[in-house]
Amino acid sequence: MEISRHAHRKDEHLSLAEKFYTPVAASQFDDLRFIHQSLPEMAVADVDLTTHLGPLSLPVPLLIEAMTGGSPRTGKVNASLGRLAAQTGMAVASGSQSIALKDSQAIATFTPLRENNPDGLVFANIGAGHGSQDARTVVDMLAANALEIHINTAQELVMPEGDRAFHWLDNIGETVARLNVPVIVKEVGFGMAHETLQQLAAVGVTLVDLGGRGGTNFAQIENFRRPGKDLDYLAGWGQTTVESLLEARQQPELQLIATGGIRQPLDIAKALALGANVVGSAGQILHHLIKTDEAATTQFLLDWQTGLKTIMTLLGTTSIADLQQQHLLLSRELRDYCEQRQLTY
Repeated sequence: MEISRHAHRKDEHLSLAEKFYTPVAASQFDDLRFIHQSLPEMAVADVDLTTHLGPLSLPVPLLIEAMTGGSPRTGKVNASLGRLAAQTGMAVASGSQSIALKDSQAIATFTPLRENNPDGLVFANIGAGHGSQDARTVVDMLAANALEIHINTAQELVMPEGDRAFHWLDNIGETVARLNVPVIVKEVGFGMAHETLQQLAAVGVTLVDLGGRGGTNFAQIENFRRPGKDLDYLAGWGQTTVESLLEARQQPELQLIATGGIRQPLDIAKALALGANVVGSAGQILHHLIKTDEAATTQFLLDWQTGLKTIMTLLGTTSIADLQQQHLLLSRELRDYCEQRQLTY
C-alpha cells in the first residue's frame, strides 16, 4: 500500500506538471540582452558545442532534466526520454529513484533511460536524505555516469506528506567523498543563493544544478495536492534561474547546470554566457512530448542545437568558453537585485 501511494504521487506530479505548464517563463531571461556583432568573421560550421562537466565531456551543452519514474506510466515516459537522448546527443537525468529503493518492481520504470540510451550520458537521482550506499545503488541501477542529489526543502514543506526535518549536508559530503562518479547537487525549482553554494563547496561539492524559479513549480504542484490548497502564497518562493546564475558568480570554483524556465535557444545562450556549463530543461520537453510525439520532439531538440549555433555565430563565438566571455546587459530590476545582494556582474 505504501509503494502504491508513492507510485500514484509520481503520476500526479506528471499530470500536474503539464496542467500548470505555461509557455511564458518567469526565469528572467528576458531581462538580459546580448550585444549584436555585425562582423563575426566565422561560419556556423565553425561552432563547437562541446562542453565539460567535471570529468564528463558532453557533445552538446544540453540536458534532458530529471522528470519521472516510479510507475508504469512514468516508465513509458522514461523510455521515450532515453530514446530522445540517444537521438540528440543530449545527457538525460532520471527522476528521483528513492521509490526503487523500497520496491524492486519500480526499478523497471527507471532502467529504460539506460536501455534506450546505451552509449549516452545518464544521470541517476536521489534525495539528499540518503547516504552513500543508497547513492551507489541508484547509480548502479542505471550504470549512470553521474549522480544528481536533489535538495527540495520548499517542495517537501508544501507537500502534504513531505519531510519536516532537513539535515542534509553531512550526507551530501559523505556521498561526494565516497562515490566513484561525479556528484551534482540539484535544486528542484527554487534556485540557489551564494550562501547555499558556499555551504556546498565547504563539503566538497564542485558540480551544482541551480534549479531556478521560472519552470516547473513544485510549490504550486504540491499545494494543489493539499486538501485546503492553503499555501498558495509560496508559489513565487525562491530565486529565478537568472538570479541564481548571478549568485553563483560569487563561487567561480563551481561548475554549473542552469535549469528552470528554459523555453528556447536564446535562453540557453544567455544561461551559458552567465557561466553555466550545461543547460537543462524538463517541463518544456515533457510538454512537447505529450502534445506531439518522439519524432517531433527529437526534431524540436535538434532545432534548439541549430538555434544555439545561430546565436553563437551572431556573437562571433565559436565555443562555449568564448560564449562565457560575452557581456550581457541587465535590466534595471536585475541590477537592483545585484546591488541589494552585493553581487558583482
